[in-house]
Amino acid sequence: MDELPPGSLKIVPAGYITVGVYNCDGEYFALEDRCSHDDGPLVEGEWEPDRCVVICPRHGSYFDIRTGRPLTLPAYEPVETYQVVVEDGQVMVDVPD
Repeated sequence: MDELPPGSLKIVPAGYITVGVYNCDGEYFALEDRCSHDDGPLVEGEWEPDRCVVICPRHGSYFDIRTGRPLTLPAYEPVETYQVVVEDGQVMVDVPD
């Protein structure tokens, strides 16, 4: 996908929430832009494409983009992940209503 090449991120509105859509080595993952530690922004933080990890910009918790699971404190609850579908060359996120 030219729109989202490997190692890139796109932040998009999805209904009533915002999600980050990541391309980790050719696989697409979507994560809610909300840290489970304090409800602050998450996908606006830095991320490590080689490890598929996002770092919360407020308190530095690392999250696995593939599962939403926190890898470091202070976060200990996972964040929402969403299925990503590619149809006719377009990347779409399946966010339930």
